[in-house]
Amino acid sequence: VQLQASGGGSVQAGGSLRLSCVASEFSLANYVIGWFRQVPGKEREGISCISSRGGSTHYADSVKGRFTISRDNAKNTVYLQMNSLKPEDTAVYVCARGASPYSTRRPESYDSWGRGTQVTVSS
Repeated sequence: VQLQASGGGSVQAGGSLRLSCVASEFSLANYVIGWFRQVPGKEREGISCISSRGGSTHYADSVKGRFTISRDNAKNTVYLQMNSLKPEDTAVYVCARGASPYSTRRPESYDSWGRGTQVTVSS
């Protein structure tokens, strides 16, 4: 099972980035996919998740209204569009595959984790 997040970078506050999570060796279409972020010294934060068919999405309050999760199962990819970025969004962003069919942002509900991508937002 391999997941790879990409699309991170350095932007100024107010800018935008689109992250991609691509799966190899399995089809994303059958799974809930979540996006998490990690800052050294802090707990991993579940920021968004999307159901297998995309009909259900959830967001952390910290990103609601600014971030949008979507998926293209034909491309085996889940996206995270991040707008109006703030310095506090700086983190390593990681995508993960859900271990159950229920959409949740709880890290313990995910069984496969990809390599992250760094997002740095400067003020």
